[in-house]
Amino acid sequence: MELGKKLFKFELPATNGKMYSNFSFADRSALLIIITCNHCPYANAYWKRINNLANRYEEDNLAIVAINPNDASRYPDDSFDNMKKFMRSGKYKFVYLHDEAQTIAKKLAAVKTPEAFLFNEKRELVYRGAIDDSWENPHAVTRVYLEDAIEAVLDGLEVDFPFIKPIGCSVKWKQGNEPK
Repeated sequence: MELGKKLFKFELPATNGKMYSNFSFADRSALLIIITCNHCPYANAYWKRINNLANRYEEDNLAIVAINPNDASRYPDDSFDNMKKFMRSGKYKFVYLHDEAQTIAKKLAAVKTPEAFLFNEKRELVYRGAIDDSWENPHAVTRVYLEDAIEAVLDGLEVDFPFIKPIGCSVKWKQGNEPK
């Protein structure tokens, strides 16, 4: 998905038993979609940081949505049942959606887990890529790419660096479903 393009319509099931669509977050000033999963060590390193962002920006009206598109037949840890178990193990302030058909990940042109996609109030893509510069150690972070982008969007400004190459595991596409 190219920067500046509008968010498309979607509807996916969440680990909390509800269905969510892009319209579920229409009242929010910005929407952050994180393509992630259960099994990837890079993705696992960021769960707490994503939750910290949710806590920090809740009053600023930012919606955060995590989406798992991975092929659970090849990566059983990423099954919907295991996603539900994972969410029960923590107190996360965002929803975790299952993209079993991989439609959303494909439309976003996601390549990594985790990979951030930040949409402004008009639901135009204004940032995509890495969360920060140190997946292994949150105390070694020197650049908070996503946080800087969130601050800019919530202040009604342009994002200085709209794309930072994401680092993580590859999205685990179903056979024959790989983007071309």
